[in-house]
Amino acid sequence: MTAIKDAWEVLGGRPGLVSRVSAVVRRDVLDARLPVRELARACVGACALAAAELGARRAGLAQVPAVTVDDGAVATAFHSERLIQVDGRAPVAFAPLSRFWRTADGWVRTHANYPHHRARLLAALGLPADASAEQVAGRLAERSALETEEAVQDAGGLAVALRTPREWRAHPQAAEVAARPLVERAVLDAAPARVLPPVDRAAAPLLPAAGLRVLDLTRVLAGPVATRTLALLGADVLRLDAPWLPELPDLHADTGFGKRSATLDLAAGRDTLEELLSTADVVVTGYRPGALDRFGLAPRALAERHPGLVVAQVSAWGGYGPWAGRRGFDSLVQVTTGIAVTEGAADRPGALPAQALDHGTGYLLAAAVLRALTEQSYDGGSRLVRLALTRTAHWLTTGIRPAPAGGAPYPGPDAWLAGTDSPLGRLRHARPSVSFTGGPTTWTRPPVPWGSDPAGWR
Repeated sequence: MTAIKDAWEVLGGRPGLVSRVSAVVRRDVLDARLPVRELARACVGACALAAAELGARRAGLAQVPAVTVDDGAVATAFHSERLIQVDGRAPVAFAPLSRFWRTADGWVRTHANYPHHRARLLAALGLPADASAEQVAGRLAERSALETEEAVQDAGGLAVALRTPREWRAHPQAAEVAARPLVERAVLDAAPARVLPPVDRAAAPLLPAAGLRVLDLTRVLAGPVATRTLALLGADVLRLDAPWLPELPDLHADTGFGKRSATLDLAAGRDTLEELLSTADVVVTGYRPGALDRFGLAPRALAERHPGLVVAQVSAWGGYGPWAGRRGFDSLVQVTTGIAVTEGAADRPGALPAQALDHGTGYLLAAAVLRALTEQSYDGGSRLVRLALTRTAHWLTTGIRPAPAGGAPYPGPDAWLAGTDSPLGRLRHARPSVSFTGGPTTWTRPPVPWGSDPAGWR
């Protein structure tokens, strides 16, 4: 429970509330050399406690509901994008050009799941748009890992050189990351205290975020996990995407539970955006730091126009340091920060047993939003919360102690899977892992087709 206590402390929660959390410890889940099981349990546990705290505040309960974190449910949820099935079809995980490659002096990992990232990767390598994996392998074998990293990043693509933990610690971005807290929290102004309408204490289930509007400007995977969690807890979540950037279908199905999905050109649709913001309670962004600022979505600009907002941001590398503007994903952060070396073998890099940086950061982001809403109900102020996958990686590699082996048996994910009919087809999916007494056990609505809703609140 030490990691849960640490996460709760950095979220600003009252220390005594950690006693409300209990865990069902299971062996053989999220097995790794690094303490992934403990990270996952802590992130979900802190999120559930933040939800229970806000629920108690809104329902006028004398005591915060008890929280139970089951390692089986957590492990299943951390594999949700790998377990989702649409009409019995297994999901597509990584595209052929998203993988490790040998270079002249080591290894690089690329990410090319999206067509525009694939095009930029091939252009940076001087290869045609229809190049094969064999052609990419041949070209990369001629180049150094760092040369490839810089060339592809400069072209707007995604590739990183494999680094050892020591090499990462020597990097200037690592120093910037280590100097920040796991969850950055700031009060942006002196907006009056948030008036949260009470919820019926006898309501079943208790929905801590009921009636709150969340504008979701995120993409794979941490941000959508956070907003999926807020939707579970009763928030009206509207996800907005650019019309020309459709989401990968399986990831959209997995992270779309409880949400509506609309498209909007933020440049041409500024009036619509401002109308949405005028009655939003929370704005969550998952693009590169600064990428949305030109649309008036910088935190302080938002607070000036719409006092009382909670602005939540998540990025790969953090909004600071020499890599602040770089694109990134969980798989690449693992490679850069030395995790792939730690989890690998002598002849090949490895990986964590799940996209644990994405999922863990997503639950922490949701927890930070919930805690900001609770704090606003007492102290007011527009709020900014900010997380980064690299900072979660730093916590995993330096701040969490492995727990003793043992626990109840893990029967596999089936006990935490459910079937739901949806406009997308029959879904097999992971059940929610966030659980507290009286809280929701599933989402009120299934995912909808990408971009199928109007860009407006219900």
